[in-house]
Amino acid sequence: MKVPDRRAARTAARTLVVPAALAVLAVTAPQAAAHTELDTSSPDANATLAGLPPRVTLTSSDAMTQKYAKIAVTAPDGKPAATGEPQVSGKAVTLALDTGSPAGRYTVGYRVVSADGHPVSGSYTFTVQATGSSSPSPRSTEAANAPARETEADAAAGESSDAGVTMLIGAGVPALAVAAAGGYVARRKRAGHGH
Repeated sequence: MKVPDRRAARTAARTLVVPAALAVLAVTAPQAAAHTELDTSSPDANATLAGLPPRVTLTSSDAMTQKYAKIAVTAPDGKPAATGEPQVSGKAVTLALDTGSPAGRYTVGYRVVSADGHPVSGSYTFTVQATGSSSPSPRSTEAANAPARETEADAAAGESSDAGVTMLIGAGVPALAVAAAGGYVARRKRAGHGH
C-alpha cells in the first residue's frame, strides 16, 4: 500500500510550510511594527522666538535617509525661508534658514523616510516676534496656514498605508496560527497511527 507514503509527503510538506511562514512573519513583523517617530524639533512646535534661528533640526527615533528627507519652511509672507537642501546626519535632519526672513508665524512641513523605509510626515508652526511687536499680522498667519493643509494631507496618506500593513499582519497572524495547529494535529494523527 502506497497510501501512507502519500500522507507522509503531505504531512512533511505541511511541516515545512508552517516554519517557513513563521520565519517570514518573524522577519517582516518587527519592521512593520517599529514605527519611526519624530522625537524632537528645534525650534519646538508653537515656540515664540525673539529672532529666526539659523536652522531647523528634526530628530527621529531611527536613522533617516538623505535621498528621502524633505523639509519645507514657509515664512509668514508665504515664501520659502530655507537656504539650501536638508542635510541628514544619522537620526537628525537639518535645514538652514534665511535669517533675513520677516517676523511672524513660520510653518515647518516635513516628510522623511527612515533607513528601514518607514515614512514620517507632518507639520508644525513657530512664531518669530518682530522687534517691539507681540503678535504676527493676520495676513501672515493665513499665508503660513496654507502649506500646512498640504502636509496634513500627506501625513494622512502615510498613515493609511501604515494601516494596510497593520491589517495584513493582523490577518496573517491568525492564519499562521491555524496552519500551525493543523500541522500539529496532522503530526499527532500520524504518530497515533504509526504505533
